Amino acid sequence: MPEAPAGLEPSAYPPWTGDVTRVPYWVYREPALLKTEQQRVFEGPVWNFLCLESEIPESGDWRATQLGQMPVVVARGADGSIAAFENRCAHRGALICLDNAGKGAKDFQCVYHAWRYDLHGNLASVAFQRGVNGKGGMPADFRLSDHGPRKLRVTTLLGLVFATLHDDTPDIETFIGVEVLAQMRRIIGDRQVEIIGRFTEVLPNNWKMYAENVRDSYHASLLHLFFATFRINRLSQGGGLIISPNGGCSVSSSIAPDAKDDPAYAGMRSAQDDYQLEDRGLIDVVDEHPDRIRQQIITVFPNFAMQKTQNAMAMRFFVPDGVDRTRLEWIYFGYADDTEAMRKRRMRHLNLGGPAGFVSMEDGCIGNFVERGIATAEADTSIVAMGGSGTETQQTRATEAAVRGFWALWRRMVAL
Repeated sequence: MPEAPAGLEPSAYPPWTGDVTRVPYWVYREPALLKTEQQRVFEGPVWNFLCLESEIPESGDWRATQLGQMPVVVARGADGSIAAFENRCAHRGALICLDNAGKGAKDFQCVYHAWRYDLHGNLASVAFQRGVNGKGGMPADFRLSDHGPRKLRVTTLLGLVFATLHDDTPDIETFIGVEVLAQMRRIIGDRQVEIIGRFTEVLPNNWKMYAENVRDSYHASLLHLFFATFRINRLSQGGGLIISPNGGCSVSSSIAPDAKDDPAYAGMRSAQDDYQLEDRGLIDVVDEHPDRIRQQIITVFPNFAMQKTQNAMAMRFFVPDGVDRTRLEWIYFGYADDTEAMRKRRMRHLNLGGPAGFVSMEDGCIGNFVERGIATAEADTSIVAMGGSGTETQQTRATEAAVRGFWALWRRMVAL
């Protein structure tokens, strides 16, 4: 992993003593830390998720997104290539693109003073550059090629578009790691994916709390009572964690047991014995691969996750919106060649995830419970010691190794 780029002086912050089994609460609450994270994490040697290739299939198709708090435009050029650049006019800093997405654009024009950019983010023209009737205008030595928004280095993987601002970011396969990448291929493989729904929600907590949450396999059957009530998920099932060499990317998998493989499962008590599902189709699963994996969550540092729960598939992309606010986007997808029956099954199972999902609903509020609980505890620390102190792959989900892996990589980048 390359050295972190220059940023704010780490000595300006309280010390982090000890290892990643003790996370100081001030790291969630220090407003100035957002600038350091923007410089050293999001603009550092990482790959940031931007969009799916299928969202920008034709020349001139584009989408607005974010690299941390930096607004970004990703666009398909006339030659079929994908470019990404800062969504900021070189003139006075206004957004170049105001909408979330568009199709068939020939170029982009800032609404403020009509400075125009091509599909690769190059400044193409300046309104009244030569003035009017020989008066005014830009200086004679002004060159369009000398000005423009920052451009990102773009790569694609399995139909997903990622970008980095750092020259020394390793190739994406190395960054994600061979074993984690294999599980991404398990879900997407060589099939074309198709977006079938999306939601955006605002979480009342620091973005790193959600980065922990998607890596925290310990809480799944404890916080999410739907899992326990309908006997879908428990920690004693088969499965475990895979963690990349850099610590920041991971896979959590749970394997569905049956009475033959796990006699105790047949007698497992539900959390609410008197609860029944009116529509059992919500947990009617087709083993598509087949490998009996019923839930899998894959993370890519710093702020991307992909999951398959039952037959529902989704991506989660989250960015800071202030020190105690996070904007989370859910992107639900299926395969373009899904049968009608499978697509209906996926749509039913999507009710498990998202802002009001039977499973994911609790994740939308638990971060704020932490925010409120640590309001005056900046000098204290959380305990992240389940499963030991390491960040290695483990054959159990009763561990916080992936959470520790996130913090280990974060600390190296932020230099704390």
